[in-house]
Amino acid sequence: MADFNPRDLIDLVRRPIITEKATLLLEKNQYTFEVAPKATKPEIKAAIETLFDVKVLGVSTINPPRKKRRVGKFMGHRALYKRAIVTLAPGDSITLFPEV
Repeated sequence: MADFNPRDLIDLVRRPIITEKATLLLEKNQYTFEVAPKATKPEIKAAIETLFDVKVLGVSTINPPRKKRRVGKFMGHRALYKRAIVTLAPGDSITLFPEV
């Protein structure tokens, strides 16, 4: 396994995705994150393991298609992003909503 620079790994994971499907996956110990479009599965695995101090069993990635957006007469696209579904080892968890 290759060693990755921890400073570069922090920038790969942008934010957790909280949707109805992502909430249902939490029961299977799977967490969904928005990641950089150029990130690879080994980089995502290393980033999650170093950021949250957990053991990652698998990573699935999805590149959703860009949707067209329009503002008045101007056509454009939504920003491109990549979604990663991370499966954690039994007993590990990530706190998405910390107690205040």
